[in-house]
Amino acid sequence: MGIRDQSIRLGQLLKLAGLVPDGAMARMVIENGEVEVDGEVVMRRGTQIRPGQVVTYAGEGVSPVHEG
Repeated sequence: MGIRDQSIRLGQLLKLAGLVPDGAMARMVIENGEVEVDGEVVMRRGTQIRPGQVVTYAGEGVSPVHEG
């Protein structure tokens, strides 16, 4: 998944990757401890995700790629 900036917020990444339908769902799954970044549970949707990091939710993993 390509991003224009150096990083993207976790909640935004989940939405853009199609792992959740909207921001409310992103917030819920993050706060419930269902999302991992590089194998560790993250509970803040504002966490900045950088290219190379792997975000996992519901058995699916995504990693942003910088387009610039």
